[in-house]
Amino acid sequence: MAPSFLQFDPRRIRSWVYRIPLCTRILLAAIVALWAASIPLTWLRDWGSLVPEKVGLATMYRLNTYPLIHMGFIHMIFNLLALAPLLERFEAEHGTLVTLSLFTGPFGLLPGGIYIGIERLLLRSNTAIQGASIWVFLLLASEAMKTYKAHPYFSLGDVKIPTWTTPLVIILFVSFLVPHTSLIGHLCGAVIGYLWGLNYIRFLVPPERILRFVEGKLNLLGRLPHYVSIDQKTYGRYGVLPTTTTPPHAAPALSGPDGGVPLSYIGSSQRLGT
Repeated sequence: MAPSFLQFDPRRIRSWVYRIPLCTRILLAAIVALWAASIPLTWLRDWGSLVPEKVGLATMYRLNTYPLIHMGFIHMIFNLLALAPLLERFEAEHGTLVTLSLFTGPFGLLPGGIYIGIERLLLRSNTAIQGASIWVFLLLASEAMKTYKAHPYFSLGDVKIPTWTTPLVIILFVSFLVPHTSLIGHLCGAVIGYLWGLNYIRFLVPPERILRFVEGKLNLLGRLPHYVSIDQKTYGRYGVLPTTTTPPHAAPALSGPDGGVPLSYIGSSQRLGT
């Protein structure tokens, strides 16, 4: 029998594609559409990329367009494959309106603004960046913080490495292995992801009562297919489950021979990273 990882089932792909929520579909479609349009319209790449010296009051749009612009098909498809599952998970957790407001606003503006500050004030350079990889590392850093709360370390031999450092390791590998990647740009995205994962910038999300009013007034859930409402989110507003207290004798802790971390979690209200 062939190994299971060699068995390709198109039904699983079709099922996953059908489950992709609305905002994720819109952003992925925009990435593909702008890549296709940039083939005959080559000026689109320069128009939408983040060039520090070209950002001004009349060109602030670059802070929102640069994650959607890509150099070519390979650049676009790899970023698309990396972004899709992370963005789908984020939207399923936080809802369509929250995802749309963040990824068309602060999640482009903040890492882009940090990058411009570093390039112009510290490095005195003008290196242009473009591509959705800045969102990929933003989301990876956010997920890493959730994983860190449940599993602070992983071991390599006798060395314990904090799990929150995983995105930084990936960034370094990518910068060494993939030519023409922006180490600074990826780090700027990761910084915003860490801040989001630590709940320091959750104030960027519109108040929930306003989101509920907009959803109800426009009947978005009834009108838009694949829309994720505030009430449909997988884990609640900030990924926290209701607290329950389990008696110690109900779930005995299982530990390794060296007295390691128990395998059961008692009385925890934080959603575990998976």
